[in-house]
Amino acid sequence: MLVGRETSDDAGVYRLSEDTALVQTVDFITPVVNDPYDFGRIAAANSLSDVYAMGGRPVTAMNVVCFPVKTMDKAVLREILRGGLEKVHEAGAALVGGHSVEDPEIKYGLSVTGLVHPDRVLTNAGARPGDALILTKPLGTGVLATAIKAGLISDEAQVRAVETMATLNRKAAEIMAAYPVNACTDVTGFGLLGHTLEMARGSKVGITIFAEDVPLLPEVLDSVQMGLVPAGSFSNRNFCAHQIRHADAIDPMLLDIVADAQTSGGLLISLPEDRAAALVEDLKAGGVTDAAIIGRAAAGPGGFIELARRR
Repeated sequence: MLVGRETSDDAGVYRLSEDTALVQTVDFITPVVNDPYDFGRIAAANSLSDVYAMGGRPVTAMNVVCFPVKTMDKAVLREILRGGLEKVHEAGAALVGGHSVEDPEIKYGLSVTGLVHPDRVLTNAGARPGDALILTKPLGTGVLATAIKAGLISDEAQVRAVETMATLNRKAAEIMAAYPVNACTDVTGFGLLGHTLEMARGSKVGITIFAEDVPLLPEVLDSVQMGLVPAGSFSNRNFCAHQIRHADAIDPMLLDIVADAQTSGGLLISLPEDRAAALVEDLKAGGVTDAAIIGRAAAGPGGFIELARRR
């Protein structure tokens, strides 16, 4: 076992030989959008992301489905599975089966197996003092999912949020593979704050987040101003409260957003600061247009996050 449960990493990694290791993960979620096809795409991208965060390549996937088969049209289920299969194929993986359970609440995701060279495994515990932190997707999917359900978001902002969540982290992972990355994780349910804190603890470093440099989805600030902040975001903020320090006066709305519980968020990449600008440039050229430097790691005290306004 190369990576287990010790640092709450994105997936487990098990060495098979000198040049091959398995990356294994499972994840499923409840609907975050109204359209079943879009939900399938988002849930699958969310599950596949854990393999990319470990530096791996997905090879097989299995559906995990909970569905009220006696009370809901099976056409809804078919659309969910169609969206998921599309993303599995886009990842270059094969769908090899799955398991379904009758349940009054819809849930869908994937169990994913990937491959990685044992010497190229990335974890959330390798960040080093002097590293810069790059985020590859904008924040705000938790807030906007709440706005979508309330019907308080423009069609344009809804499309952008859905497509952001449905976008695989494949391209970002392929581009970062050419750089000396020290640590990586994906930003999902614990929000940027929670996953950064896991990286800080696992790496025994302090991390500064530049709140005003974090990329945001359209209409996120407007939605927060209307109070459309999901309960999970408050839980994340409360959980991290004792490990956060404030270097500057941070806009309270930005605090809500950096704690926002994400679905299928971007990769959080830690690498030497002198290579960060080049990686961002390559990411943008490769279509990862929202990539941005949003933080810095420093020596001790380990396991703390400092929030500052700008770099």
